[in-house]
Formats: sequence, C-alpha cells, structure tokens
Amino acid sequence: MFSLKKKLLTLTRGFTLIELLVVIAIIGILVAISSVSYQRAVKLSRDNKRKTDLEQLRQALETYRSENGKYPLLDTVNVNANTHGNFAIALVNGEFISTIPQDPKYNNYYYRYVKVGSNTTYSLCATLEVNPGQTLSKCSGSICGTNSLACNYEVANP
Repeated sequence: MFSLKKKLLTLTRGFTLIELLVVIAIIGILVAISSVSYQRAVKLSRDNKRKTDLEQLRQALETYRSENGKYPLLDTVNVNANTHGNFAIALVNGEFISTIPQDPKYNNYYYRYVKVGSNTTYSLCATLEVNPGQTLSKCSGSICGTNSLACNYEVANP
C-alpha cells in the first residue's frame, strides 16, 4: 500500500519549469528551421515556374521565326500583368502561344525580351529569387523588376 501511494505522488508531481523551458526551446528551434526550409522551397518553386515560362516563350519565338523568317519586332520589352509589348501580342495573335505567362510574383518581377542585331538573336531574361550564379551574355545590366531588380537568369535563342 505504501509503495502504491509513493508511485501516485511521483506521477502527480508534474514537470519542472526548467524541463518545460527546454521543451519549448527545442520546439522553437525546430519551427525556425522548418520555416526557413519552407521559404526556400517556395522561392525555388517560383523560380522553376519562371524558367518554364521563359522556355515556353523561347519555343513560341522559335516557331514564330520558322514561319515568318524573323523574330517579332521589339518595342515594349517587359512582359508583366499590365503590358505585353508587340512581340508578345504577335505570339498570341499568331497562335504560337495561348497566353503570355505571368511571373508568379508579378508585382515585383517581370520578364524581359532583349533583341540583338537585326532580328537574328534574342535573350529572355528574368530575376530568380535564388540567384543561380549564371553569367549573362545579353541580359547583363538589364533590369527585370521594380526596385531596380537586376536580371540574373537568361534564355537565349539556340
């Protein structure tokens, strides 16, 4: 009987303040680490969407060139929710692409169409949130977003 009472007293004693603080600190550290990992995954997901969008535009431009003998004219070079430019309108009207892709964070970012020479070469540029460390040939120094976000990714014609 005495040992049963002793066990019940031990079980009802509870946790000390230090034990609770240690558990709370460990949970806090785990939440902080998972939050950083989640944010990086979200940024990488948007970057993959940007890369896919640029590849779709590149394929549409190549199809346009194969049918028209040249690339579309360059006037407005930024592709975002508000402006498409004549090159993008030519791609949609000619049914080379169904819709112009929009940057997943279009309030801050946009795609840029840079044409070099007389309709013979171009680059499509974007700003990735996780810098790819790519050396840009034609988009170097171009701005691909509000707040003077520099382009750090490009897709050029083959």
